[in-house]
Amino acid sequence: MIIHDDSTERASGNLSDPALPPLSPAEAAHLVRLSLEAAAAVGLHGGYDGRGALILQLEPLGAGQPGTAPPDGQLEAGLTNLARIVANERPDYWPRLVGEHFDRLAGLLRRGPAPRPTDPRTELVQRLAAKDSLDPRLADGAPEFVPGLLSLPAMSSTGAITMYLAPELDLGLSWAEAESYGLRNLRAMTDRVSYAEHEGTHVAMISGSSFAASRALVLDTVLRESLHVENPPYGVLAAMPVRDLLLVHVISDLSVLPALGMMLNLAGRSHATDPGPLSPWVYLVAADGWHLATRIDEDAGPGLSPRFVALLNELDQAS
Repeated sequence: MIIHDDSTERASGNLSDPALPPLSPAEAAHLVRLSLEAAAAVGLHGGYDGRGALILQLEPLGAGQPGTAPPDGQLEAGLTNLARIVANERPDYWPRLVGEHFDRLAGLLRRGPAPRPTDPRTELVQRLAAKDSLDPRLADGAPEFVPGLLSLPAMSSTGAITMYLAPELDLGLSWAEAESYGLRNLRAMTDRVSYAEHEGTHVAMISGSSFAASRALVLDTVLRESLHVENPPYGVLAAMPVRDLLLVHVISDLSVLPALGMMLNLAGRSHATDPGPLSPWVYLVAADGWHLATRIDEDAGPGLSPRFVALLNELDQAS
């Protein structure tokens, strides 16, 4: 089971802990100690697996409570998002944040599994999830939106998000039915829009909820209702670095090149340090679909993708 001050500044060149970035190894060790203590205080005892999670043995959480426990009585409690949350806080505030985190986790266990939606037509909302953050045995049947990101029906309840990786079993719905309800309700959400600007180049930053990045699934609605753009002739650049941020640049001319640089910087930094990482990549979204804007072939080195180079040639000829 997986349940999803000056002194804090890192010295130049100090590497992040490989399992709990952006914390340094010393900070990661401190977080692990605080987490084990906070988990024990709510009746969850165990150890650190060295790979970013606590493996905890569940104890009874109260007479008469329904509870939820995996068959082997163990809980894998990931610390990666918690590490990203505390990284920007003073060390003397960490114990409170960690304690609150494990109090919430114990509360979720006591309440048991989230109830099924009583009306999937109105309660399901489609959500992006990083494929490598899920148990591969459960994620095999889920559709990919872009490589590495899954599109899943989800429901928000009591402060937690439940994602359904088997809608046929969990909801009595086909993938197509669950997705249609989820996309319809996702379209009904509203965005908070701000802009990053550098030397006249603008990138829209969509935020305001933990479904902000998932609005990429209904990008046409975002363009029309939030950015007031209809059918951009050259498409857009889009990035979904973390679950609460969607980056968009509407392509009009060769300023797309500095815009790509801005977006790579924004997406890479957010993906590396903010909670809920999804994808560090920037995509060219055109009439023929979603394409990577840069190469990811390690042997070829960094560079622009063939599809993006073709767009630059088209823009150059049109200028």
